[in-house]
Amino acid sequence: MVSTNFISLYEEGFVKYWDSPALSNYEGVTYTYQQVCERIAQWHIFFERVGLQRGEKVTLMGKDTAEWCTIFLATVTYGAVIVPVLQDFAPADAMSIIDHSESSLLFVNDNLWEQMSLKQLPLVKHVLDLQSNVSLASQGELQDLSTLVDSLPKLLAERYPQGYGREDVKYYHTPNSELLLLNYTSGTTGFSKGVMVTGNNLAGNVMFCRDNKILHPQEELLCFLPLAHTYSCMVHLLLAMTIGVHVTILGRVPTPKVLGQALKKLKPHIVVSVPLVLEKIYQNAILPIIQQPKIKFMLSMPILKGIVHKKIRQKLIDGLGGCTREVIVGGAALNPEVGVFLKKIGFPITVGYGMTECAPLISYIPPKEWRVGSCGQVLRGYMEARIAPLEDSNANVTATTRDTKGLPVGEIQVRGENVCLGYYKNEEQTAALFTEDGWLRTGDLGSMDADNFLYIKGRSKTMLLGANGQNIYPEEIEAKISLIPYVQESIVLMRDGKLEALIVPNITAIESAGVTEGEAWEVIKAHRAALNDQLGAYEKIQRFELRNEPFEKTPKQSIKRFLYS
Repeated sequence: MVSTNFISLYEEGFVKYWDSPALSNYEGVTYTYQQVCERIAQWHIFFERVGLQRGEKVTLMGKDTAEWCTIFLATVTYGAVIVPVLQDFAPADAMSIIDHSESSLLFVNDNLWEQMSLKQLPLVKHVLDLQSNVSLASQGELQDLSTLVDSLPKLLAERYPQGYGREDVKYYHTPNSELLLLNYTSGTTGFSKGVMVTGNNLAGNVMFCRDNKILHPQEELLCFLPLAHTYSCMVHLLLAMTIGVHVTILGRVPTPKVLGQALKKLKPHIVVSVPLVLEKIYQNAILPIIQQPKIKFMLSMPILKGIVHKKIRQKLIDGLGGCTREVIVGGAALNPEVGVFLKKIGFPITVGYGMTECAPLISYIPPKEWRVGSCGQVLRGYMEARIAPLEDSNANVTATTRDTKGLPVGEIQVRGENVCLGYYKNEEQTAALFTEDGWLRTGDLGSMDADNFLYIKGRSKTMLLGANGQNIYPEEIEAKISLIPYVQESIVLMRDGKLEALIVPNITAIESAGVTEGEAWEVIKAHRAALNDQLGAYEKIQRFELRNEPFEKTPKQSIKRFLYS
């Protein structure tokens, strides 16, 4: 158990950085830590007036904003349980989650609420617009909360007639062992499970990051990943708010143009991203450069190679705003070719690994120590990992299966401070999550070296078997396909004993290149031979199949692979 109480981190951080900027909406309002604290205090009064009890659930669903963050912080510092729900969930699925969580309060954007019904949420007492705080619906004794919400500044002034100050920042210290966050997965199986995250799980994540100085006090940070995901939430909100970091919430779809403008304007010191962003930069901005005959010649000359690498590295850093000292990639595996190149030119990249059930961190390492192909080192002092043979005999994975480094491949299993309690009101799935001796089954296949660096091969459920029983990891092949010109996304599957790839073309890239979709498809097909040259005999793709519609995805934007198997 982590000795530091999770909630105490915010009391200390808020007081220390009282006058510093805390949260901003991109091209909008900025709140100092003092203003965030005052708003939290107002929400605490609101929670008291509506009778919210410690441990009750509060659902938060809507667009990422500074106000979203404030409600999140107000809920956990009050002693209630926060239930963040991705705004991309279908209304029916969202209502199912809200009802399953037994939430009594719901903060939601009004446009999302228009597609819901209070009749299907019998346990919800009050619904408020999370941005304007307008009362959207109520059932019970208090039918309209608008008057109460409007009076919160006055009620705070009455409670603290001398003004709300540093000395008044005192929160309920929910014991680290208790539930604090209920995070519903957006998995590819079509069923969302409520992950029970404790204060200890969150404290383990935050304390590890603080110990390793992943963020520095009062740095600038741009949040463009969904805050309802534990990955983004942990770094951009939970960690950042303990050490005085100024976080700007993009709050819009991070298209290349929008994201590029925001990065140059805000100049963040750390960039937290998913692999796709860097892979597209590599494909669209770097490959065309290094494939030029002149540049190829320069790269073949040891003296000139360093100059080319330095210029490309600086160009990338300038594109991120010019002040970035570290890029942390997580949420999925990074394309090996991209990783090799970025490491070669000295770009400050590292890859981490985690899952919602670990809130989320399992492994991380600073950029200088990152090993290509790995997703970091198991969190020293906080987590442990082991590689175990899959128990499903049909998977044909045994302890003797090894990767190219000669390391045993199996299921990654973990234990430690960050491991959740299990799934809310789901004893069967909770039991399946853990081994008999208490290790969490990640469901990911991988290997681990002597220094506890993890290497991910793919999900155990997606692994395919070759004709002679060889293990084929489709994600690794798909990563190579993604670098073929005009490819948007792909799925590798087995049909009648042959490997095939379903490919969705990148229409934007095709239009920018001024070619027809038919011409682009011919280019894609022509690359199959080159692709197969990079693969083992049992991994070769026999056929490319054109798919004009994007694959159906979860709210997390993971492909629902089971629909195409």
